[in-house]
Amino acid sequence: MAARRSTDEMRERVVLGEFGVRNVHSTDFPGNYPGYDDAWDQQRFEEEFRVDVVGEEDGLLEFDMVPTMAVEKVFVYNNTSIVQDEILAHRLGLIPIRADPRLFEYRNQGDEEGTEIDTLQFQLKIKCSRNPQAAKESSDPNELYFNHKVYSKHMTWVPLGNQTDLFPDADFRPVHDDILIALLRPGQEIDVLMHCVKGIGKDHAKFSPVATASYRLLPDITLLQPIEDEAAETLQKCFSPGVIEIQNIKGKKVARIANARLDTFGREVFRHEGLKNLVRLARVRNHYIFSVESTGILPPDVLVSEAIKILMGKCQRFLNELDAVPME
Repeated sequence: MAARRSTDEMRERVVLGEFGVRNVHSTDFPGNYPGYDDAWDQQRFEEEFRVDVVGEEDGLLEFDMVPTMAVEKVFVYNNTSIVQDEILAHRLGLIPIRADPRLFEYRNQGDEEGTEIDTLQFQLKIKCSRNPQAAKESSDPNELYFNHKVYSKHMTWVPLGNQTDLFPDADFRPVHDDILIALLRPGQEIDVLMHCVKGIGKDHAKFSPVATASYRLLPDITLLQPIEDEAAETLQKCFSPGVIEIQNIKGKKVARIANARLDTFGREVFRHEGLKNLVRLARVRNHYIFSVESTGILPPDVLVSEAIKILMGKCQRFLNELDAVPME
């Protein structure tokens, strides 16, 4: 039985020790372990494969291929600010635009004009002036000037063609209203027109809909024997909040694992001689926790589903290419 448990641990767990990590390589290939059937079986894979959404916050749940809308062309009619035209255009291009890319088509290469089905048009027209009501002794720009800070909220959607009829309930705008674009002083102004097109992050980072995307293996923490009283309190401090809880059992404080998923595995427990041999830290080899943070253009659940569709499309194209190869 002990040998079986040792084999299962080697196959299923990545164990974190005081001075190293064990079982980092996958060993569950056919014929490696007597008594285990590790041959690939699609039906078994489909039965065991599961995706659970365990939590979704505001904007957080291979995304380079999920398209978005972003500023591609900037037509500068007037710019007397201290920000050079090319720098201003670059800043505008990186502002995330709240627009569902599934409503638009890709613009044809070489097409400079754009149409209502492949282009969103925004205008930024603002001029700084003095506040005649400001106190003479004031030195605060917020009191002295009007429109001295140019924010993304000053970008307004200008419908192209029949977009007003195509999108009667549309609210095309920057994702965030408080992105600072430039600072102005009285007499300075910015007057630009922007064309947003559909694109993918593979072409330019401004099209990427994801701020951060990461994954980790599910933590697995095991107490090898009961840990009580002062040792239990010390153990609780060794882990992230919520991982260890202390229960009062028959007048004793007893530590138990509450939620191992919350831990980041700093391995602080190995600094304590009286605890390091009482706890096993491991990660479940086949349980992945994905975290996806959206830039706000699309909700993270939509990003994940769209990315899966794109991956399925790539796989299908690959299979079609294999079928098209003549067999000798």
